[in-house]
Order: sequence, then C-alpha cells, then structure tokens
Amino acid sequence: MVEIELDGQKVEVAEGSMVMHAAEKAGTYIPHFCYHKKLSIAANCRMCLVEVEKAPKPMPACATPVTQGMIVRTKSDKAIAAQKSVMEFLLINHPLDCPICDQGGECQLQDLAVGYGGTTSRYEEEKRMVFHKEVGPLISMEEMSRCIHCTRCVRFGQEVAGAMELGMSHRGEHAEIETFLGQTIDSELSGNMIDICPVGALTSKPFRYHARTWELSRRKSVAAHDSSGANLIVQVKNNQVMRIVPLENEEVNECWIADRERFSYEALNGPDRLTRPMIKQGGEWKEVDWQTALEYVANGLKSIQRDHGANSIGALVSPHSTVEELSLAGALMRGLGSDNIDHRLRHAEFAAADGVRTLGTSIASLSTLQRVLVVGSNLRKDHPLFALRVRHAVRHGAQLNLITSPAAFSHDDAWAMPASQTLLGEASAWAQSLADVAAAIAADKGVSAPCAGTATPQAQAIAKSLLGGDRKAVLLGNAAAHAANASSLLALANWIAEQTGASVGYLTEAANTVGAQWVAAQPQTGGKNAAQMLAGGLKAAILLNTEPEFDSAAGAAAAQTLGQAEMVVTLSPFKANMAFSDVLLPIAPFTETSGSFVNAEGRLQSFHAVVKPLAETRPAWKVLRVLANLLDIPGVSFETSQEVLAHATAKPLEASNRTAANIDLSASTAAPAVASIYQLDSMVRRAPSLQLTADARQGVTA
Repeated sequence: MVEIELDGQKVEVAEGSMVMHAAEKAGTYIPHFCYHKKLSIAANCRMCLVEVEKAPKPMPACATPVTQGMIVRTKSDKAIAAQKSVMEFLLINHPLDCPICDQGGECQLQDLAVGYGGTTSRYEEEKRMVFHKEVGPLISMEEMSRCIHCTRCVRFGQEVAGAMELGMSHRGEHAEIETFLGQTIDSELSGNMIDICPVGALTSKPFRYHARTWELSRRKSVAAHDSSGANLIVQVKNNQVMRIVPLENEEVNECWIADRERFSYEALNGPDRLTRPMIKQGGEWKEVDWQTALEYVANGLKSIQRDHGANSIGALVSPHSTVEELSLAGALMRGLGSDNIDHRLRHAEFAAADGVRTLGTSIASLSTLQRVLVVGSNLRKDHPLFALRVRHAVRHGAQLNLITSPAAFSHDDAWAMPASQTLLGEASAWAQSLADVAAAIAADKGVSAPCAGTATPQAQAIAKSLLGGDRKAVLLGNAAAHAANASSLLALANWIAEQTGASVGYLTEAANTVGAQWVAAQPQTGGKNAAQMLAGGLKAAILLNTEPEFDSAAGAAAAQTLGQAEMVVTLSPFKANMAFSDVLLPIAPFTETSGSFVNAEGRLQSFHAVVKPLAETRPAWKVLRVLANLLDIPGVSFETSQEVLAHATAKPLEASNRTAANIDLSASTAAPAVASIYQLDSMVRRAPSLQLTADARQGVTA
C-alpha cells in the first residue's frame, strides 16, 4: 500500500493506483470526462488536471501513478485554473444547442461547464462541423459535432463488448469517431455506449425526442429477459415507459445491461397490446368484461374436468413469468387434480432433477475465473452480461474452452473473445466430446473414465487447461439444457468438474428459470411434460405468457396440436395465439405488476409495478387467484403478491446440479435452436427497433 496526502487528508491505496483512484477512495470528486472506472485509462480530455507538489505543471489525475508521500491538491488555485482552461478548450467547438439537445439535463459536460466554464468565449472563428453517421436502429449519431473525443465508446466496444466497432479517424480538428467503412453498430451491448457518452453525441434512437429527462419519474425494477437478473431503472412519463437504463449493482450487472433489456419496452406501447378480455364466438373475437371471461373459463374447465378427467387439462407456462404467477398457476392446476404443468418448453429431455439447477457459482465470480469450459451455448448472444464477465476474465489471462455447435461459433470473433480450444459439432456429438475430455483427464490422473472416450489432441488440450489454474467452471448453455441427452451432458460435466476442482452449473435460459423450478412449475407426480402436452391429448390448455409456436421445441406444430383442444386460454399482455385460442385474458407485463424473479445464481429479487396496468389489463397473479376461487380451489385467497411470494418460497431453494442419470453417448436429436436472440419472448419479439438489428435480420442461432 502507498500513502499519499490528498487535499490535506491521508489516503492509502494499492501500489500502481492512480491519483483518481485515491480521490475516489477519499470521496473527493475530480472533474473528468474520459475516465470511467470500468474502462482503461486514456487521459484524453485532461479535465482531471490536479496540482502535484514538486511537479512543474498540473498532472492528469487519471493517469498519474501514486508514489509514497505524494502531496496532491485537487482544489488549489493552480488546479482550478488548469481545469477551467481545459473547459474553455472543450467548449471552443462544442455547439451551443443545449435547449434542443436530447442529453440536456443529464449531460456531464453541461454540469461541469456550470462550475468550470466561463461566461463568455474568446473564440471567434467558426465552429467545426461533423456530419452525422447512420449506425443502425438503436444508436443515434446525428449530432457528432458534440463529440469531445473522450473515446469512452471506443474503449467500451474494445474492452467490454469485445468488438471494436467504433474508432477515431484523422487527427486534430479533423478527428471523428466513426464506424469502419460505414458499418453499423451491431453489438448486443451497444446501448451502454449511450450511457457512458458524457455529452449528447450518442443518444438512444428509439427514445430520441420523446421526453426530457426532468419530465421522467425513475423507478427500480429487474430485467425480465435476462437470467443475470440485471437491475434496472425504468423511466416513466404520463404512465408510459419511456426509457430503461441500468441500475448499478456490482454483484449482478455492474453498470451494464443488454440491448434486449434496454429497448424491449417499445412493445409495451405498441399496437399489439391486449387491453380487454376477448372470447372467440362463431370464429370471431369479441371483447367482454372480466367477470364474463373468467366465468366462461371456469365453467369450461369444470365441464372438461367432468367429461374427460383432470388429466386432460394442462398448463404451459413461460419461465419469464414471475415466481408469484408460476406458483399460482401450479396451485390452480393441482387444485383441479392435474399435474400437467411445465415451463421447459424448449427442452427435448425431461429427466427429474434432484434440486434446483443453477449457475453453480456467483455471477461476480465469472470475472475472476482462470479456466472455463462452456458446453452448448452461444454465450455472447444468449447471455451478454455473463459473456462480458467471462471476456474480462479472458483479458486477464483466463483460458476459455468451448464445446458447441458450428452455428454458435461460426467465425473466430463470433464470441468476441479468444478461445483456447474449440470442439465444434452438432448437439448429438457433445456428449462424445465431453467423454473424450473425460478420458484425457482420466489418463492424466490415472483414474477410471466414466464412459468410453478417446483422448484426442484437442480433448487433451482442454483437459490440460482444466487441470491447471485455481478458479474454474464448467458451464452448460441453453442448447445443452434443451438437448435430448441433457442428463448425460450434465453427468459428464459433473465428473469433469469433480476431477478438476471446477464448479458446474447452467447458464439458465430465462429471467426466472430457477424460480420456475423452485415453485415446481413442472410435473411432480407423473404429469405430462411440455413435449407430451404439445404432442396432443389435452382437451383444455392454459398458456401463461407464452406463444408455443415460437417458444417451444414443437414450433409450428404446436399451433395445429393446440387447435384440436376444446378450450385454449391464453394469458398474455399481447394479442397472442389468436389462431387457436378461445379466450384471451390481458395480463400485466413486468412493468405493470409487482413480482419476483430468481436469477441464474439463485438470487431472489422482487420489484414493484412502475406504471399502472394498461386499460383493462390485470396482474396475472390476481387473474389466476380469482380463477382459482371460481373453481373452488382452497388455499389461494391471497390479497397481495407479497403473500403469494411468502407462500411460494416457504420451502428453501435447494440448488443441486447433480444427476444420477446413466451416461448415454448415442447420437440423439436436440431440440431446435432459437432462431434469433430477439425472438426470445413475446415482448422482445414485438420491439420494433430490436427487430431491425443485424442479429434479428440474420437469425443468430442460440
């Protein structure tokens, strides 16, 4: 540790730290633009000039290493004069368009200009003009004349997102931030560039000119599409969601969110919202009141239960639904006498689990791993926030090993991070690849392998990697969880993890995959699983927040199968499943209801509604509770979502990624992959700007 004196205060910081780090530790603010705690140091803006005793001139706090006994003054006359001089230079070419700038009211330059800017300018020449750039549907670069060349956006792409999509061309007054050869910005994390831009050069294209920052109310929430459980600030005007930005939580999402969390709110205000209950009569949809709709559903379910038995009724539920909604859906089905409920819509295997399957380690620990084996995942697109943590680990020396499909690793920079070893093959070959790695580990350690495998050179390289280092993880992705031999993959992963000292776990598909397992939103006593229900045989189906045609492994065949049922009830915020449904019940999306999600590491996070439900929309947990009451199901008369949560989570979450399944290396057909990362759920599918992105157009496989 090194001790320095900062504005008369003694501060101890680690050797190699900069003066800026010491100031942060001491709680002293030094004005800056280019410095960002998550990015490398560039020292471009010079706004952080401070006085260092015995130094001949002011020094940049962000790029000046501390030395023992150093004396720093951040608010001396010399330091303030230097900072004001830098501000004068920054404002020389900056356009005076604050009244119409989208960044007005939350602009770092605007704020600091109040304290460090002059009342008049000595500059009389014409200001520079930089033409706008077209970089895609999410980021606007209409006013690049505002750019102060801090290069935060450039460094974010290179260091955090893993793809240097922006760079600086030319020099001096001709310098510009732009993409290479007129390309678009296509990163799945691109919206974070908007947050870190200290001026109004990069702004949100969907939000542009919709509201001013001082008109917005800010309310906390939790990501509904991301298994990281990213913390959000939802900004609201006139009971309408206008923008979503990250809420910093170092243990979960740091200060970043994925684009699907940031821009999916467009669907909430779109024309496809379902605002009143609807019943199909004579092939035509008619709007009805809630009492009529719920009585129609209750009477229909009672009739089908009486005529065909409770086992003819089933529920397909989305893992993006809240803990409270999934718990009540299970209570409703079991109250009817049916165990036919499942959230595993994309799975091809439905082996019983000993416990709740989770990440097997903390999200934060992904940043410090030294060895990683990822199986059956397109990590960058499936889990952008997990990918950036693994990318951070790789940048600091970690070795990344992959066993995945060619589609998920179509070219060297597909994951925007280098892989030490890569075994590419279709899902049917992954078990054999893991068996080969296990064989190589067994040979190295002199133990028996769990099954037949060949220690190929690539398998030996992966084994050598996993046997080295201290902090290690074997991570199973969405495609591995969906595979027809998922249990075999898990059993092999467990054996490898045991022999190498690694953790093992699932990256988990949706916002509440772990929560769905916790509240038993899947068969417990021999009920039909999702594949069996979608194969036919149901007389009545309840669809909670899901569109099986797009959300299940059955694909288009699901519509035909469900169309043969006597009654299909869809609970959705959108006009969904209209081709085969008989009743549509408008339920609130996550912004209009209170609820809870459990993220991949098993962290339970609750949230409140940020706006009132739209029109006749109602929270799904209330709809399910009232429906259960109409069906005379006891024990569900809850008054608040908190009561539902307390009841649902009375049993502790018992995480276990163990499996007793026999290892099967025979070739098997995996469930179809998701067509695009922006086809993940009904809300993302209806966000116009996300559907215009390169990922949506190209149909990136998961």
